[in-house]
Amino acid sequence: MESMKAFSDSALARRSLDAVIELADEFKKEHGRIPVLMEVCGSHTMAFAKSGIKTRLKDHVRLIAGPGCPVCVTDQKSIDAMIQLAQGSNRILCTFGDMMRVPGSRVSLMKAKTDGKDIRVIYSPLDSVKIAEENPDKEVIFLGIGFETTIPILTLAIREAERKELKNYSVWMTTKLVEPVMRALLDSGEVKLDGFILPGHVSVVLGKRSFEFLVEDYKISGVITGFEPVQLLSGIYKILQLLLENKHDVLNDYKYVVKDEGNLFAQNLLKKYLKLDDEDWRGMGTIPNSGLVLKDQYAQFDAKKKYKVSVGEPRKTKCRCGEIIRGLVTPEECVLFNKGCTPTQPIGPCMVSTEGTCAAHYQYMRGD
Repeated sequence: MESMKAFSDSALARRSLDAVIELADEFKKEHGRIPVLMEVCGSHTMAFAKSGIKTRLKDHVRLIAGPGCPVCVTDQKSIDAMIQLAQGSNRILCTFGDMMRVPGSRVSLMKAKTDGKDIRVIYSPLDSVKIAEENPDKEVIFLGIGFETTIPILTLAIREAERKELKNYSVWMTTKLVEPVMRALLDSGEVKLDGFILPGHVSVVLGKRSFEFLVEDYKISGVITGFEPVQLLSGIYKILQLLLENKHDVLNDYKYVVKDEGNLFAQNLLKKYLKLDDEDWRGMGTIPNSGLVLKDQYAQFDAKKKYKVSVGEPRKTKCRCGEIIRGLVTPEECVLFNKGCTPTQPIGPCMVSTEGTCAAHYQYMRGD
């Protein structure tokens, strides 16, 4: 416990910050520009903003928030389809809290709930299985959004529903995988990156080895790190060291949590219940094999096969969430930020989610 406290120690954080600035300025002197790093974890995005690290380093290291917020990267058609799903009769829709206020083209899940639809916020997919068991006369649907951190828990819910032989339970799978989107970002060449702050939570499941493609295929480095100020700064420091030494590597700076091979139990759950499929991403279009869907033998739990939902083309707005999650613009470059779009009246999901870049900037970085 004492060692954990050190990661948020203010004196150690200040010394770590000074060390990062010293290396970053050395990089700038050598290359004539500041280094550009991207985090692909929504929790890192919020931690960088809340700790003040992003503001303090803005003249030394450019920290870009990538597509790490699962709600934010879900494309608008999928969100509209989930809201449409709630309109059916005799249904209970279960979801994580962030989804409730995400604007659809016409309404949100929150509006549908106030209109009388049975939509429940839960904290674990397993809660939705219990709801299905307690309401055998209702169809219970869980909105399965998330990256590799959440997906194993979805499979546990499926396993439990199968064990209980529930006929009234299904999951609307809209999952996302980290490696394909990182490859898509690098292949696009839209943003010049010097390295990645790799996602701590996802890495617990996938392991360090899953990111070795960065070095092998792209000659770019990444560091897995935690979420406290000293951990964040340590991750940046190690990437800067690699850059100055002209080396490429994937480093694990979160070893007491993340293993080289990852969580094999969780990985085996994914292999047993799910298969790769193409997935649509906000602002990025369809990325091949970037999501997971239920295998055919579990089709009885696949809400997309049980229910036919038809939605039209999404309503167009000036929201730039699609560009923000690709690192092309900052929230402040969107004309809606802190004007038409605020946490109390959001227009895009990046302002709604607790892991959204716009929410982080609004809460901790306005005026910086």
